[in-house]
Amino acid sequence: MSFPDYEFWFIAGSQHLYGPEVLRQINRHIDDMVRDLNQDQAFPYPVIARPVVSTPDGIRQVLREANDDDRCAGVIVWMHTFSPAQMWIAGLRALQKPLLHLHTQMNRDIPWDTIDMDYMNLHQSAHGDREFGHLTARLKTPRKVLVGHWQDQELRRDMARWMDTAAAVSDSLRLKIARFGDNMRDVAVTEGDKVAAQIRLGWSVKGFGVGDLAERVNRVADERVDRLLDFYQSTYEVADNVRHDANRWNAVAYQARLELALRDFLADGGFHAVTTTFEDLHGLRQLPGLAVQRLMADGYGFGAEGDWKTAALLRVVKRMARFQGTSFMEDYTYHLEPGQEAILGAHMLEVCPSIADGTPRIEVWPLSIGSKEDPARLVFDARPGEAVVASLVDLGSRFRLVVNEVTAVAPPPMPRLPVARALWRPHPSLKESAAAWIYAGGAHHTVFSYGVTSQQLKDWADALGIECVVINRESSAASIRQMLEWNEAVYR
Repeated sequence: MSFPDYEFWFIAGSQHLYGPEVLRQINRHIDDMVRDLNQDQAFPYPVIARPVVSTPDGIRQVLREANDDDRCAGVIVWMHTFSPAQMWIAGLRALQKPLLHLHTQMNRDIPWDTIDMDYMNLHQSAHGDREFGHLTARLKTPRKVLVGHWQDQELRRDMARWMDTAAAVSDSLRLKIARFGDNMRDVAVTEGDKVAAQIRLGWSVKGFGVGDLAERVNRVADERVDRLLDFYQSTYEVADNVRHDANRWNAVAYQARLELALRDFLADGGFHAVTTTFEDLHGLRQLPGLAVQRLMADGYGFGAEGDWKTAALLRVVKRMARFQGTSFMEDYTYHLEPGQEAILGAHMLEVCPSIADGTPRIEVWPLSIGSKEDPARLVFDARPGEAVVASLVDLGSRFRLVVNEVTAVAPPPMPRLPVARALWRPHPSLKESAAAWIYAGGAHHTVFSYGVTSQQLKDWADALGIECVVINRESSAASIRQMLEWNEAVYR
């Protein structure tokens, strides 16, 4: 896949009251700060310095330019001095990019022995940023506020995470999903309002018959399949009963053919995510398993049973996580031993190897549903670590993002379970989190990620104007129910 080369614009506000020398000094500070920020490898994207703005027309012009520049994924705004906020009204009303209000100042410490009124007038972010904050609150402008000295490493970590989130917002607004077949019959949560999703989230969902994919599969050249099979053998373990069994190896070759056909189809259509369903496989010999696992590993979104919302959300979260440690997932079954309660997540085939602990193994086993040939898949355990699971649901009147903070743990051996899997302990507990999740209407399909925080997911939801419910260590089923009642009033 190809990914846009995003950048972020850094804009400082002031006014002409303090004279031209102060404005020149602010521009020097902007250049020094941006140069230092761009030397820090923690930032995933470059920061572009823009000249200080000090008039309503200048503010409106630069923010409209940000809208029109596809490379600009977000705007970082800082009031170096006092910048009367009425000057910002037209610009902020026009702004369509994610906004970070950086509440900082050039110098970390007050020079106690030399401070005078010239210093006070130049370094008055405490004054100017509160004026700007008042206006953004009054305009209800979506924004992220970060506070601290710009050289502080914790602040820079939070800035970098916001950049990842803003890039995911930009991706979301141009995201295209290819949907082969419909959703699993009679399932409620995998459906939704596609028009509302395009209006609110930017997602474009295109439906195709599975025959369109089958035709591509039949056209894939054998030479390409052979090269991909060589890559499989050099990258993954191959089970002995697959390597030495012609029928099973042919099943792997068919998944390679499926992968190549899917890649061609998605690339030709400019798609970023895809769905399949075991109930619409006419013309295919297997349900795509290894094929879509490999696509997810390269950054594509995926949703099973036609779940286009989870497919798109996976692509968004993968961008947010810099394409690391993020997968399609399903809450499958519980371990209810007192004190050791946990959720075993898996799916029939389709879990992304980016979450694997060790090298995945290619295996071939029967699939008890779908009435097709035995499909090849990658089998592995997910690694231990802090993670989140997230679900986007359509409530009819609005979209809701439900997030649960979890701790993934190493699972016991499961020699008879031939699928990739993850075992996690949800916070605050399985009892409270599951009840809260169900009250919130969260789905059984989720995005599982080690690479993002619940705060990043909330920032993404805030930027796009959708509801977000976070279940964490401080939550309870009762507190989540109260939040949901309040939200009904807010989003009515």
